[in-house]
Amino acid sequence: MAMWVQGVGRSGYRLLRRQMQPKQSKTAGMQRCGYRICLLRVLRLADLPTFAANRESNHSNQTINPQTDMRKKIVAGNWKMNLNLQEGLTLANELKAALAADAPACDVVICTPFIHLAKVADAVAGTVIGVGAENCADKEKGAYTGEVSAAQVKSTGADYVILGHSERRQYYGETAELLKEKVRLALANGLKVIFCIGEVLEEREAGRQNEVVGSQLADSLFDFTADELQNIILAYEPVWAIGTGKTATSEQAEDMHAFIRGCIAGRFGEQAAENISILYGGSCKPSNARELFAKPDVDGGLIGGASLKCADFKGIIDAWK
Repeated sequence: MAMWVQGVGRSGYRLLRRQMQPKQSKTAGMQRCGYRICLLRVLRLADLPTFAANRESNHSNQTINPQTDMRKKIVAGNWKMNLNLQEGLTLANELKAALAADAPACDVVICTPFIHLAKVADAVAGTVIGVGAENCADKEKGAYTGEVSAAQVKSTGADYVILGHSERRQYYGETAELLKEKVRLALANGLKVIFCIGEVLEEREAGRQNEVVGSQLADSLFDFTADELQNIILAYEPVWAIGTGKTATSEQAEDMHAFIRGCIAGRFGEQAAENISILYGGSCKPSNARELFAKPDVDGGLIGGASLKCADFKGIIDAWK
């Protein structure tokens, strides 16, 4: 399978958007099958000239109204397995004070280890800061030692949960089916899901990034409804550029985000694609955040190491101003 053309970017998404309308069928399985056929078609380079011709011929009577202003701009911190309880509370209070003095122009979320959730949620209650967990169980309750359910996460005052992070997929072998169940339980318990997708270095070098990311979306999310999708935020992780010495450019980020939005349009429709927020989960810091966030399909960032220092995290938040 050939890779999507570098540089197609926003115009490529417009093509996808018009061509990849969801097929009506009697079962979810048939819907997915129809979508997969369509996805395979748009990934073929030979089809792109035809799409371009169709786009030009339809341009006069099909006007696209950009709705990017409807999408939430979000900067979410992922603390990972860092900071003890006291350190976490100190950081949360520092961020609360900084944002009280200088209000953000985007939504701000901090996703913390389980031990922090209740106290951090209390500390930032009534402020612009949302709180989320970094994971939840794929079981509702029961004898699952060491697990934390979506209902338990919600009971702490948290409103978000990260699912499908590349580290969970890599180190803990989380599968598409398991992640689908986690998403189902999270949504059922009133949590907003930050769902991570992305390809590793070998997949990128083989030109399989679109195939991999498209499959991650389809296999875990495409059985949900458009209404349920409203409580899902996507985060693209260029795993190949994290700790490998390689760098993902803002153009590469935009190309993949546009592709992802096209996939969402193909399954859930144009409106859903325009409304969903897609965060960049690569190496985002104050020095490059403004360039990344200026891309039309990048709606914010899922921030790792830079979220552990108030000044750095605030610098990224300020990139929306």
